[in-house]
Amino acid sequence: MVKGFNKTQIRLHWAIFILIVLQYLFHEPISDGFEMMQKGLEPDRNPLVLQHVIGGSLIFVLVVWRLSLRVRRGAPALPAKEPMILKAIAHLTHFVLYALMILLPLSGAVAFFAGQKAAAEAHGIMRGLMLLFAGLHIVGALFQQIVLKTNIMDRMRTPE
Repeated sequence: MVKGFNKTQIRLHWAIFILIVLQYLFHEPISDGFEMMQKGLEPDRNPLVLQHVIGGSLIFVLVVWRLSLRVRRGAPALPAKEPMILKAIAHLTHFVLYALMILLPLSGAVAFFAGQKAAAEAHGIMRGLMLLFAGLHIVGALFQQIVLKTNIMDRMRTPE
């Protein structure tokens, strides 16, 4: 059984986190560009549009890398004293987050490059779900750390 995540897994976790935060902070130019394209206009040459496209692509690549490491290495078990219901919620949350980190860049690319409004709408819905599940992930980690005192957060700070 794996005791903790390695340096690469930890760095990937935090790099993806930062990229996702940037995607949320600077999403307006890509939304404006998509609306312009829907009207048959050329989108502005705002560098934040390119940042969003590159950021989404990078998230996709890094998540695939992270998942391949997880498949090859495994992941540390959740704390033994954690209630089963919390373990189930943690597994569900991680599954949904990974799915969203793959589907959001794909739906964004289809929306922007193929001009597909349905993909843009799905992207918007998944964007809200990402906020919800990322929030649940953060609250869960803090609950584990502060209330249950499992030191769960050490797994993403200290390499094995």
